[in-house]
Amino acid sequence: MSVTVSRPESPPIEPPSTTLAQKRKPRWWRDPWRKPRILETVTWMYLAWSILPVSIAVLLSFNAGRSNSTFQGFGLTWWNQDPDSLFKDPDLHQAIFQTLKLSTITMLVAVPLGVMFAIGIDRWHKRPARAANFVMLLSFVMPEIIIGVAMFLVFQYLLKFIHLGTVAELLGLITFQLSYPVIIVRARLLSIGREYEEAAMDLGAPPRQSIRRVLLPLLYPAIFASFALVFADTIDDFVTVNYLHGLAPTEPMAVKIYTAARGSPSPAVNAAATLMLVSTTIVIVLGFLLYRHFTKGQRAGMHDFAAQI
Repeated sequence: MSVTVSRPESPPIEPPSTTLAQKRKPRWWRDPWRKPRILETVTWMYLAWSILPVSIAVLLSFNAGRSNSTFQGFGLTWWNQDPDSLFKDPDLHQAIFQTLKLSTITMLVAVPLGVMFAIGIDRWHKRPARAANFVMLLSFVMPEIIIGVAMFLVFQYLLKFIHLGTVAELLGLITFQLSYPVIIVRARLLSIGREYEEAAMDLGAPPRQSIRRVLLPLLYPAIFASFALVFADTIDDFVTVNYLHGLAPTEPMAVKIYTAARGSPSPAVNAAATLMLVSTTIVIVLGFLLYRHFTKGQRAGMHDFAAQI
């Protein structure tokens, strides 16, 4: 005769209850990355703190009155109507032309030199290449005021045939801006690799033709980004040109705004600052659109590859 002994059922396992300290903490504190309220608040506060002074300067540039602290109505008085307005004052008009000239020439000289410099360092792996790379990085991390003072002393006591003015400003700006395209293009070269260029040479293309027809089209996004960055950074440069400008006709807009702000500036100075802001924004947007255009095929290929995975 068999006797069946039934085992008592074990009680169900209950999830551990939350402690009293966890109950006291709000949900966003227990899981801060789900809804990072603190990070969002700090970000919006920082953006407001950064944009508010710029917005006030832009608003006062359209002031109809002569006050530089009180908005007296909307108007274009300080753009092209008053004799001291931005486009009628000969000093401000000359400063605008000087700024655009310096930015354009610096961009057209520094970016091609930086592209060639980056390709040369990428192809050259001996000690001179490492030394050149160190010099390039040194100019990138060195404070701009040191470069400005050093260039001023060189032109004043060593290269005396170069007088302060447009030529000195261009040499100083190109020296300072050269490292930007080098770093951007070198980063692009590292992401591309040597496979495309080597494949072109395996198919019979000489090295020069493989660089011109294979490598440079792949570098177009980095080149256009370098153009936009150098132009935008040069158009509002103050430190370098402040030491290297000569007579009044060679003063760029940044120096003119700084000189006027130390006295009793008119709203025309705000109009000049607004023009610099708009010019920089337009160049950055154009550079971004060109970058998106030339990387469209690459991004589509990456999306297709991700979809296949």
